[in-house]
Amino acid sequence: MIATSRLALACALMLATQPLLAADLLIDNVNGYTLDSAGKLQRFEALLIDAGKVVATGKHAELAKRAGDARVVDGKGRTALPGLIDAHGHVMGLGIMSLQADLTATTSLDAALARIRSFANSHKDDRWIIGRGWNQVVWKLGRFPTAQELDAVVADRPVWMERIDGHAAWANSAALKLAGIDRNTKDPVGGRIERDAEGNPTGVLVDAAMELVGSRIPPASEAQLDKALASALQIMAGVGMTGVSDAGIDVATFNRYRRFADAGNLTTRINAMIGGTGKDFDAIGKDGPLLGYGHDFLSVRSVKLYADGALGSRGAAMLMPYSDDAKNSGLLFSKPDEMTAMISKAFAHGYQVCVHAIGDKGNREVLDSFAAAYTKYPAAKALRNRIEHAQVVSLDDIPRFVDLDLIASMQPTHATSDMNMAEDRVGHERIKGAYAWRSFLKQGTRIAGGSDFPVESPNPFFGLHAAVTRQDHDGHPPGGWYPKQAMTVTEALRAFTLDAAYAAHQEATQGTLEPGKWADFILIDQDIFKIDPARIWKTRVLQTWVAGKSVYQPESATQTNSLQVSQAD
Repeated sequence: MIATSRLALACALMLATQPLLAADLLIDNVNGYTLDSAGKLQRFEALLIDAGKVVATGKHAELAKRAGDARVVDGKGRTALPGLIDAHGHVMGLGIMSLQADLTATTSLDAALARIRSFANSHKDDRWIIGRGWNQVVWKLGRFPTAQELDAVVADRPVWMERIDGHAAWANSAALKLAGIDRNTKDPVGGRIERDAEGNPTGVLVDAAMELVGSRIPPASEAQLDKALASALQIMAGVGMTGVSDAGIDVATFNRYRRFADAGNLTTRINAMIGGTGKDFDAIGKDGPLLGYGHDFLSVRSVKLYADGALGSRGAAMLMPYSDDAKNSGLLFSKPDEMTAMISKAFAHGYQVCVHAIGDKGNREVLDSFAAAYTKYPAAKALRNRIEHAQVVSLDDIPRFVDLDLIASMQPTHATSDMNMAEDRVGHERIKGAYAWRSFLKQGTRIAGGSDFPVESPNPFFGLHAAVTRQDHDGHPPGGWYPKQAMTVTEALRAFTLDAAYAAHQEATQGTLEPGKWADFILIDQDIFKIDPARIWKTRVLQTWVAGKSVYQPESATQTNSLQVSQAD
C-alpha cells in the first residue's frame, strides 16, 4: 500500500514538473486531423511549433501547459489539416494562364469566341492573342473548332488557343500563315494536323504538330514570367496547396525558382521534374539532384518524359483503335528503344523517372521500358519511379505496377471531367481499367494525388471530392461514375498529403503533422470527415501556413473570421 502511494506520488511529481517544450507558436483550439507515417488518421486539438517545424500535436490542456511563452493563435474550432500537396501540376502554366484568355468556363463555341473577342479588345497592344482551356466535348460541338471561326473575331493578329489538356491547339488563319502551314505540310512525328475533306488544315494541331505554330510565338519577358510565377504562388496558397510536383521544367524555369527561393519568395514547396533528358537535363543535372534547397522549398531529383498524348484529343496511344474513331489509335511520342534509352540515361545519373502515359498502349510501352531499363540499373527500382496519369491501363498491366515498384500518379478530377466522353473513346471493356483507383489501391500501389493544373482546377478539394464521389459538382451521375473505384475520405487525403510527399521522396519532411516535419498546414471552414461528401468541393481555405508562417488569409476571413492571436499565460 505504501509502495503504491509512493509510486502515485512520483508520477504526479513527474507530470507537475514536465519540462516546457521549446516552441515559439501554439495553434490552439482546432479540430485537427493528420495522418501518421503509417497512414492512420489521428486527431488533435492543438499544434505546437518551433522554428517552423512541428514539435507536437495533442490535447489543448497538455500543449497549453507546455507551450511556455509561445505566441498563441486561437483557431476558433476550425478544422485543421496538413498542407495539401499536388503530385502533378504545371506551376508556370498556371501563372501564365492567369494572365491570358481563359476559356475553361466556356460552355459553347459562341461563348469562347466572345471571350476571345473581349480579351483581344482589351489587349490591343499584344502581338499575339494567346489563351487556353477550350473543350469541344463540353461545348457539345461534335467536332474541333476551325480557324475560320477564330478569324471571325480576330483576323488582324495571330491567335493561339490551347485545348484544356494542353495536347491540342486552335489557331486562326494568321497564325497558320505565319507558320507556313498549308495542305502540303506533312504531319510531324508524334503529331497531327487536323484537315478537312480536301486535305486543307482546319486550324487544330495535335501534340507534336503544335510546335509548328508554338515555336513562332514571341517569348515572354523575364518580368512577365516573374509576374506569372508570383500569380501561381498566390493561387496555390489560396487553395491550401503547400507543396507541388511541377511536371516538367526547363533551365530558365529552374533558375527562376532558385532565384525566388534565394529571395524567400516561394510560398509553396516545389519538387520540380526536369523536362526530358536532353539539353535541359544536361544543364540542370550536371551536378546531380538538388535536394531541399532553400529550407526545403525547392528540390529537383526527377525527370518528366512523355509516352503519348491525351484522350480528349484522341492523341493517347491505344492498343486498338478508338471506339469512336476506327481509323485512329492515337500517337506514341517515341519508339520503345528510345523510351528505354531516356529512362536509362536518367537512372545513370540517379534521377527518378516520371512518365506521362494515358492510353493503354502508352502505359504498356512505359511498363516495358521500365522493365528493360531495370535490367541494366536494378537499383533504380528504389527511386520510386512513377507513371503520370496511368489513365487507361489494360487490366493485364495493372499488376505490373507492383512488379516494377511504380507509383501511380493520378488526377481524380480527370475522371469526372472525362466521364462525358471517356467511354465513347475506349468502349465498355477498356473503361474497366480506366481511372481505376480502387484497383491500384487494392494491390498496394501508392496513388499520388494531383490535378494536372491548369488542365484542371488547382483546387485540391475538387480532387478530394472527385476521388470520393466520382461525381461532378452537380451530383452527376447519381451514385457516382463507376463508383466501385472510389476512395474513402481518408484514402483521398492520404493521396494528396502523405503519398504525394512519398512520391517526391519528401515524406520525412512533409505530408503529415508529425514531430520534426515542417509546420505546413491549413485551416478550413468545414469538417470534410463529417459533412456529406458531395459538399467537399465547396470547402473554403481560411488560412494557409508554411513553415509556421501564414502565407494566405483571405480578406473576408480577416474581417469576419479572424483568428485570435495572443501570448500564452
